[in-house]
Amino acid sequence: MIYLDYSATTPVDERVLDSYCKVTREFIGNANSIHNLGVKSKELFMQATDQIADILNCHPKEIIFTSGASESNTTAIKGVAFKYANRGKHIITSKLEHKSVLEVMGYLSNIGYEVDFVNILDNGQIDLHHLEQLIREDTILISICAVNSETGFKQPLKTIRQVINKKNPNVIFHSDLTQALGKTKFYLTDLDLASFSSHKIYAPKGCGILYKKRDLQIDTLIYGTTQNCPFRGGTPALPLIVAFSKAMRLINDKLEANIKKCEKLKSELLKGLSKYPIQINSNDLCVPQIVNFSLIKIKSETFVHALEKYDVYVSTTTACSSLEESVVLRELSHGNKDISTTSIRVSLSHLTTMEEIHEFLDIFDKVWNELLLK
Repeated sequence: MIYLDYSATTPVDERVLDSYCKVTREFIGNANSIHNLGVKSKELFMQATDQIADILNCHPKEIIFTSGASESNTTAIKGVAFKYANRGKHIITSKLEHKSVLEVMGYLSNIGYEVDFVNILDNGQIDLHHLEQLIREDTILISICAVNSETGFKQPLKTIRQVINKKNPNVIFHSDLTQALGKTKFYLTDLDLASFSSHKIYAPKGCGILYKKRDLQIDTLIYGTTQNCPFRGGTPALPLIVAFSKAMRLINDKLEANIKKCEKLKSELLKGLSKYPIQINSNDLCVPQIVNFSLIKIKSETFVHALEKYDVYVSTTTACSSLEESVVLRELSHGNKDISTTSIRVSLSHLTTMEEIHEFLDIFDKVWNELLLK
């Protein structure tokens, strides 16, 4: 098997799985309980939270655990929208966002909020001049992802923050960092809110984080809060939280080395693809782990299933929108369906080998010729 869909989800690291299993077996108490078993669980919960906060360079009380990035995104956006509705109902985002962001924006539009989409430049970054023009006195929130999940486009978060501060420093800045964690460097000091997901960094599915700056207030969306979970009700999912902490430590320790390896893999992949009449949609401003290209003559879904017969796994758009036209590429190509309906996403990992890249290119060639001859 050649797995090249790491941006959709990652296999669980054995060391992370060991931590998950150990906590599941040995820490049966509810971290909200006051008896000894609960106290032991709470101590481990606080230890894992401290470790994550240390890696993210933030305060432990700025960490809110959720079920995943989609919940984190929803909590951040609706939490701000409802809390600050008396200040204004204007929100700015982009067409580069994950479906969980775009859909909550649609919901807010339907109940009286005004959502503007900032223009995207041909290089995949947002138009900062247009962003500045969009910011108003009644703007309460801007949500721009750090890394687009389909193409790998990176956004200049620090510069975006500077534009916000110049025009209206009261605007709250949220970023979905799901695809940035473990792929590139970022700084939470540029943000008020940020979303993360465990299963993108070799931890089990079902755990996420919402970073919330300490002095920022947001509306609670899940009630039943406790001292341990003041903004999100529910029992802390201790095994998942500890596993997330372990995965974050492992990925952070080798971040630079992993990035360099993926740069070499990407270079070899692009070299092999250069002989085909396809359009490469990812550029030098993208993270090296994501390579997006449009086949032009062959539909994405057809090609993905053809590769699957050879036990090769890639994506079309994001996993949450895999059967839909790419909104991102439709925007960038100015509505060219030959580009937006034929895109393939190959997502790499430090686990990917150069031999897998070469084998993928050989199979790509077979599938390309098979489908063009039909």
